[in-house]
Amino acid sequence: MANTDRLLVQILLLALLGAALWVMAPFISALLWGAILAFASWPLMRLLTRWLGGRETLAASLLTAVWILLVALPLVWLGFNLADHVRDATLFVRDVQVDGLPDAPEWVAGLPFVGERLVAWWQSLDQQGAALLASAKPYFGQVGNWLLARSAQIGGGVLELTLSLIFVFFFYRDGPRLAAFVQRLLLRLVGERADYYILLVAGTVQRVVNGVIGTAAAQALLALIGFLIAGIPGAIVLGLVTFMLSLIPMGPPLAWIPATAWLVWKGEYGMAVFLGIWGTFVISGVDNVLKPYLISRGGDLPLVIVLLGVFGGLIAFGFIGLFIGPTLLAVGYSLLLDWTRDAGQVPPPPAQSER
Repeated sequence: MANTDRLLVQILLLALLGAALWVMAPFISALLWGAILAFASWPLMRLLTRWLGGRETLAASLLTAVWILLVALPLVWLGFNLADHVRDATLFVRDVQVDGLPDAPEWVAGLPFVGERLVAWWQSLDQQGAALLASAKPYFGQVGNWLLARSAQIGGGVLELTLSLIFVFFFYRDGPRLAAFVQRLLLRLVGERADYYILLVAGTVQRVVNGVIGTAAAQALLALIGFLIAGIPGAIVLGLVTFMLSLIPMGPPLAWIPATAWLVWKGEYGMAVFLGIWGTFVISGVDNVLKPYLISRGGDLPLVIVLLGVFGGLIAFGFIGLFIGPTLLAVGYSLLLDWTRDAGQVPPPPAQSER
C-alpha cells in the first residue's frame, strides 16, 4: 500500500510539473534571454550592489533601467530610421522605373576585351528595366505579404525582448537564491559532480556570450568606420543593423553589400571598391578570427564542439539556440567523458582469502 501511495504522489508531482511548464511555455524564451543577460552582466550587478550598500532591489532596478535605455530605446529609434530608408528605397525604384539607369561609366568602355560587352549589357539592362519591373509587378503583393509577416515576427521579437528586460530585474534581485536552488537540485540529480556541471554551463554560456556579442560589436564598429569613410548616409543606423546581422551567420554582407551597390549607383566607384574590400576582408573577415578566439578562450572544451553547438542550436531553436546549443553539447560531451572514464577503470581483483 505504501508503494502505491508513493507512486500516486510521484504521478501527481509529474502532472503538476507538466502543468507548470505548460503555463510557462509562452515565456520560456524570454526567461532564457533574461537569465542569459543577467548572468553575463552579473559582475556589474555585484559592483553596483556594493556601491549601494547591499541594497539589491535598488541595484537591480537601476541596472534594469540602464538595459532599457541601452537596448529598447535604440531599437525604437532604429525602427523609425528604417522606415525612412524604406521610403527612400521606394523612391529609388520609382526613379529607376521612370528615368532608367544612368549611362555606363567611361572607364568601363575602356576595359580591354570586356569593355564593349559590359557597355552593351548595361544598355540592354537599361532598356529592359521597365519591362522587368512591369513583369515583376504582380509579385509585389506577395513581397508585401512576406514583409508583413516578417514585420509581425519582428513585433513578436520586440515583445519578447521587453519581457526579457522585465524578467532580468527578478534574476538580478533573486539571483543568489535561484543559484542556491539550482545547486541543491543538481546535487539531488548528479551528486558530487553538481558544482562541476554548474561551472561547465556557466563557462560555456560566458564564452559564447563573449564570442557572439563581442564579435558583433567589433564588426559593427568596423562597419561604422567604413560607412563613415565612404560617406554613406545613415552610417550609425547601418552600424546598428550590422550589429544585429552579425548575430546570425553570414549576416554582415546584408548591410555592406547594398551600401556598396548604392555607391556604384551614385558613381562613387573608388569608394565602392574601398567599401567592397573593407567589407570582405575586414568586416566579414574578423568573424573568422575573433569569434573562435573568444569562444575558445579560457575553456578546455574542443572548439569544434562549441561551434557545432552555436550553428546547430541556431538552426534547431532559433536565435536563443546560440546559447542553448553549445551548452547542451558541452554537458553531453562532459557526461560521455565521465562515463568512458568510469567504464575504463578496471575494478581491483577481489582479495584472495588465505588458505
